[in-house]
Parts: sequence; structure tokens; C-alpha cells
Amino acid sequence: MAYISFQPKDYFNTKLYTGTGSSNAITGIGFAPDWLWIKARGASYSNQLVDNVRGATKMLASDNNSAEFTAADRVASLDSDGFTLGSNANVNASSGTYVSWNWKANGQGSSNTDGTINTTYTSANTTSGFSISQYTGTGSAATIGHGLGVTPKMIIVKRTNTTGGWTIYHSSVGNTKYLYLNTTDAEATASSIWNNTSPTSSLFTVGTDGEVNGSGSTYVAYCFAEKIGFSKFGSYTGNGNADGTFIYTGFKPAFIIIKKNATDYWFMYDNKRGDINANAKTLKANTSDAEGTSGKEIDFLSNGVKIRNSNNSINTSGSTYIYMAFAEEPLVASNGTPATAR
Repeated sequence: MAYISFQPKDYFNTKLYTGTGSSNAITGIGFAPDWLWIKARGASYSNQLVDNVRGATKMLASDNNSAEFTAADRVASLDSDGFTLGSNANVNASSGTYVSWNWKANGQGSSNTDGTINTTYTSANTTSGFSISQYTGTGSAATIGHGLGVTPKMIIVKRTNTTGGWTIYHSSVGNTKYLYLNTTDAEATASSIWNNTSPTSSLFTVGTDGEVNGSGSTYVAYCFAEKIGFSKFGSYTGNGNADGTFIYTGFKPAFIIIKKNATDYWFMYDNKRGDINANAKTLKANTSDAEGTSGKEIDFLSNGVKIRNSNNSINTSGSTYIYMAFAEEPLVASNGTPATAR
């Protein structure tokens, strides 16, 4: 049975809120978020992402390839128990409904010199297996220190000074292939992305492609290592049946992203939106679409996720899907208390 000695909510938490149209302090996260992802639920606004390494006002959007831009009217600050918003409707329209997903790393961090590229900052949380790094590309194949002390299962790299895709390494796809978080594209093969090299306990490798390592370009990298009872990065095969595939995570999930290894969307579910099983409240990482309400139902169980729909986007018979998931509760906590389903 999977257990951990810490509370998942101290390192990942979902917070729902209602916009005010003016300065709005959101509290109750339980920690100072180092990576903040906001999505409007009832309106078609882009996914808004900031982190503590680049700075709270430095905005990126996961549904497009745009460069980083400064927008103090969106996220003004990352605070000790949440964040403060400006008046921009993307994150704070009056009476608008929003969801925020919050991860804890380790503040702004400091330079990591383990690789052939020294990072400007690396903010690493070895307890939860999450780090954020900022680096400048060289145009030559290189290694970069991620600071986790264990091998990442998933890496997301975004070029920030100019346009560039949200390039993803996932252990279930392998080091010869990549995906883009901002598109519906199927996995693609290119040695110039990860240099056909898997990450290690201290480093990840980038090739010569400008999406991950253009000379003089700046990048942010989000690295995730698997922690038993807290996070899981894997794959499953669809069965095409309403009594769908079961995905064992070893914990009661709080959040999951699912992507078909073919042309399709990145679907996001969490434990704060939607019904108590089956949950049909979907958002997409790669579009600005408002929240969906039916057709792709899943259950959050005490030890994983059960697909409850035959929809091709999450359960085509024989198709492979990748996912990233974070816990609400471990299957068994350090005090011996078992998790229960929703």
C-alpha cells in the first residue's frame, strides 16, 4: 500500500474562486504557490500560467505558443497563502468563475551548475518531486540540472523570449519523441529535442532544436519526478467501453491531465469541480474553451481513476493515453488511515 509522510495538500492544491473585477486576494491555498495555473470556467479565456522563478507578473498561456509577456493586471503577486489578482478578465472578471491549480517548489531558487548549461534559477522541491528551472540555450546539445535527486518522469519546456511550443517529455513516450501541450498533435519523433537521451537523477538533456535550446533564447522547464502516494506519470490503454479502463495511481486523485497518443486534446479534471463521481467537468490545456459538462466522465477512487465513458478522446479501444496525476490523499496515510473514494 502506498503511503507518504507528508500531506499532499501542502504541495499541490486546487482552489476555486469567483472574480471581482478589481484587486482580489485569493487565500486558502495552504502554501505559497511557486507554479500557478488559472483557467476561467464559464468563459473562453486562455489558460494563464506564472511561476516564482520568472516572477508573478510574467505570463504564459498553455493554449498557444506566444512568448512570455508582463501583465501585472493578471497576477500581481504570489503570496504566503495564495495569490493576488489584478482586474484583467482572463483571471478576474466580475462574477466570473475560475479554477486555480497550485504547486509548491522552493521559492525562486538559485543557479544549478550540474549540467553543461548552468541554470539562471532552479527551484527544486525534493519532497514532492517538482522543480522549475530557467535557462538560456546554446544551440548545441546540452545537459541541464533539475535539482530533484531522482529521475523525472515528465518534463515541460517552454521558450519564453519568443514564440515556441510547450514541448513535453513523458517517460511513457520515450526520449526519441515529444508532444506539445499547446496543440492536439500526436507524438512526433525528433532526435533534436531530447537528443535521444533520457533524464537522469540530476540532469535532463536537450538537443539543438530551438523549441528547447536555441542559441541565446530563454526557457523555463517544469520537471516532475514520481513520488509514491503523491504523483503518478504513466499510460493506459482504452477499451472502448462505458465500463472503462482503471488507472491505478496508488492515491485518491486531486488532479489529472489525460492525452491520447494521437491527434486529440489535453483533458483536465480535478476534485473541486464537478459531481462526486462521475465527474464530467473538463477543461483543456491546449484551448481557451470554457468548461465542458458531459461526455467524458471519470471517477476519482481511493486508489486511482476509473474511466466511465467510451468517448474516443479518453477511451478508444486499443489506443494509448498518457497522464499526469496528483493526489488528494495517499491510499494509506502515515497514520494508517486509508483513503476513501469521492
